[in-house]
Amino acid sequence: MGIRPRRLDKIVFALAEEDDLALAHTGQFRDRLIAAAPDDPLLVLWEKYLSEWDFQESPDWSGAGARTGERRADAYGRLGLDADVCKSLTAAVPVPTEPGATVISTEHEAWFNRDTAAARSFYWEHYAEHLRAKGWKGEAIAALDESSQQVVERLSDPTRTTAYSARGLVVGYVQSGKTANFTGVAAKAIDSGYRLVIVLGGTLNLLRRQTQRRLDMELVGQENILRGADPQDPGALVGIDYQEDADWPGLFVSHRGRPSQRGLPDIERLTTRDKDYRSLAQGIRALEFEKHDRRRPLHDPENLYRAAARLMVVKKNKSVLTSLVKDLKQIGPILNEIPALIIDDESDQASVNTTDPKKWESGKPERKAINGLISQLLSLLPRAQYIGYTATPFANVFIDPSDAEDIFPRDFLISLPRPQGYMGAQDFHDFDPVAPVAQQSYADSHQRAHVRGIYADDDRLQEAMDTFLLTGAMKLYRADRNVPDEPFRHHTMLVHESVKTDDHGALALRINSMWHQAEYTGPGGHARLAKLFDQDIRPVSEARAGHLPVPADYAELKPYVSAARQLVARGGNPVVVVNGDSDRYFEQIDLDFEGQPHIWKILVGGTKLSRGFTVEGLTVTYYRRTASQADTLMQMGRWFGFRNGYRDLVRLFIGRAEQIGKKTVDLYEAFEAVCRDEEDFRSQLRRYAEPVDGRAQVTPAQIPPLVSQHLSWVKPSSRTKMFNAELVEVRSPGEWVEPSAYPKAASELRRNCELWLPVLNRLEPAADPFLHVSESSGRQTRFTARTAVLPHSELLVLFEQLVWGRPDLMAPHLEYLRDPGPSGCGTDDWLVIAPQTTGPGSVQASILGSPPLTLVQRSRGPRGTFNRISGMAHRQSPERIAGRRAADAADSAAARFARPRRGVVLLYPVIELDPGAAASLSNGHADPHKTVMACGFMAATDPAAPRRPLIRFRTIDSSQSSAVVVPVQGTDRQPR
Repeated sequence: MGIRPRRLDKIVFALAEEDDLALAHTGQFRDRLIAAAPDDPLLVLWEKYLSEWDFQESPDWSGAGARTGERRADAYGRLGLDADVCKSLTAAVPVPTEPGATVISTEHEAWFNRDTAAARSFYWEHYAEHLRAKGWKGEAIAALDESSQQVVERLSDPTRTTAYSARGLVVGYVQSGKTANFTGVAAKAIDSGYRLVIVLGGTLNLLRRQTQRRLDMELVGQENILRGADPQDPGALVGIDYQEDADWPGLFVSHRGRPSQRGLPDIERLTTRDKDYRSLAQGIRALEFEKHDRRRPLHDPENLYRAAARLMVVKKNKSVLTSLVKDLKQIGPILNEIPALIIDDESDQASVNTTDPKKWESGKPERKAINGLISQLLSLLPRAQYIGYTATPFANVFIDPSDAEDIFPRDFLISLPRPQGYMGAQDFHDFDPVAPVAQQSYADSHQRAHVRGIYADDDRLQEAMDTFLLTGAMKLYRADRNVPDEPFRHHTMLVHESVKTDDHGALALRINSMWHQAEYTGPGGHARLAKLFDQDIRPVSEARAGHLPVPADYAELKPYVSAARQLVARGGNPVVVVNGDSDRYFEQIDLDFEGQPHIWKILVGGTKLSRGFTVEGLTVTYYRRTASQADTLMQMGRWFGFRNGYRDLVRLFIGRAEQIGKKTVDLYEAFEAVCRDEEDFRSQLRRYAEPVDGRAQVTPAQIPPLVSQHLSWVKPSSRTKMFNAELVEVRSPGEWVEPSAYPKAASELRRNCELWLPVLNRLEPAADPFLHVSESSGRQTRFTARTAVLPHSELLVLFEQLVWGRPDLMAPHLEYLRDPGPSGCGTDDWLVIAPQTTGPGSVQASILGSPPLTLVQRSRGPRGTFNRISGMAHRQSPERIAGRRAADAADSAAARFARPRRGVVLLYPVIELDPGAAASLSNGHADPHKTVMACGFMAATDPAAPRRPLIRFRTIDSSQSSAVVVPVQGTDRQPR
């Protein structure tokens, strides 16, 4: 049926007689749909086409939005189907409603469209066919088709006469299928004419090997791996990858013959599963492309579509990339002709330049090794397109957009949607709960169902191991009942406490000892497991397992516990240490989850298991490792991912009182804050991606997105990756903000007094004194004050006009005040309170003719800032007025002024504690040249809403002014 729907009654179904895929009579068609099983060829075919039409962005045959009922109705209309058939089709293949990818992009040349892609889509079609055989639904494949197309169409046309090197960033979720997306991108790129694909497969051999195998299995295929070797001749297979692999050849994609025999490009691998790049395997000739017409460049279509593609998966390692750059330099002019694609997996790790721009000599960028080598690759290959992939993009968006040789995503930034079936941070946290966790059911609370806190008085490691054994038994119990459709291949537990290899060894010895002393074959062990099953496993599964079977009691599960124990203990040791050590404690097995038939083990590790690498079958995580960067924390979240058939069994044991130096931190709270940071970033991208008058609002360089920080001790990224980050906003709902840096120059102090004067003249004595109650003794004290109410707009103008001693410190708070809405400071007006006291250190004086006011004495610290301005005894009433503190019937003044959405300013005219302080007063008048107009303020607070402090950063474009939205940067780059 092709790319667009056409009238069904005018299409000749060539397969109708052979496979019965099409039925001419609509009644028959409807009846067949109603009776169709999920794997019925008719239903599979229609799921494929309907999903494809549902997901297409801006097709020429429909003006309706993607994934809407209107789009589906347009498709049915073009098919000419009657209402009953349409209803049956929708019941069989529901309209998807999840959002698509979010795209922020420059204008690009429309070279890659559906018609040209359909005519040349060999590797993509075989990849999609492979995914379908793996059990992917048509909807998921259509979503991947669309999102990968949105990437490829923003690359440069490989046949383009003038070279252009695009830069892009694709943001996914941790463990959410980013590899599937860049495999699809690579397939479509090779189909379109890209002839050199370099995948930077992380910094670890473990991850590089996993990526190589995945691409070999799903893209390269059997024939390109064999390269003509006879699969029936054992002698011919010596030295060829995967001959001992449990999945070879059955689960490796087959192209049904060498592609080159059909006039299509072969894929020649320059790296293998076990061998990273060392040097060009066949000498420089490995990149000497044969040209059909030697008078034309390689990128000419006459040559390009007849040439084979080259693929290498290389580790981000200095020696490896240095060898690659060295070899490429020897090749010569042909490099200018090769359409190349560089895919950087985990692009926020190692790839980002972490040198301090302030220390660059003569302003010329100085680069760290990996960043410099990637820059050299891009310069050697002028037709290379760079795409970074990451789940933690903050370091990438902090790259200086003006550095033309760096990897800032100047051409496009694409945020992938959260895929169906994915289990992420949102599935382990209860955002904005309506009741405390203990009062919620397992069905309602993600935290109660999946999270088990670890506190200092009980490490719960034995409980975590027992849970691991029980959940393994539950998998065997379900597999014995053919639910889910595919058997559980792997079952793992991850223990992550430290990055130190010695710690790993000691912990592994402890776990091994605990396992053998757990009495899993004796009455004591079974009694403990039965209790845990009744109190945890069974009630959670009954609430969340859906159609999956759940044993009625432990006795029904007990036979599977024994089988699970044998699988875990196979080989004599239930524990595997995974780190860079040669391992003095345990033999390290090859963690090739796809190549090995079964891995049922407890994995103890650090860095190797905390970035990029997929731990298959992960069900129980025991996590206590601290980190103070958001991107590091999220990459450690290996418990995120797809958990088909065992979502209800997943458990996270996580530290709730861990030490970082002298500070005690809650790691679960930290993950929740980081998740909020992520979602805030994505929501901004969605907002800026909305077109205005049919055109994009901004390009990636125009809107370095604001990066949020919801928890003060968890920064977005490491300090070395934030040299180009600028603090722009601090939101502190329910918290006091007290500027401490005020000017010293006499003229600036007088200007501030003049700006405050209209407010001072409006201050009136409050009818009642304000109340303070000692929280330790209950003793009550009161103070009088002068007050005035200011509209929010008036206070904002005042604050924006005042001279601040450190404008950079005040700017983030001004940004917060500029948004009076619920997501900002949430304030309509402000009560200005000027406390009037007569105690030691305070005097009464007029300022520029104002009514007499109390002036307080404060001293500046060595850096010229005041340590404290407001008096603690003056804060309780303002907190009652602003909504942070509950009302007190004895505080009639606070009750009189309290209003919804009202903030409070505590105003303190200050004379400094120095020998000249007395000279600032003359006949009851303060010298405005020596008076500091200081204050503290609290925005309105909704008592029912959770208080979430927020810090936001933006990227500094060194070539532009630091506006919130950076203006379009001038460029002489040619349009694409």
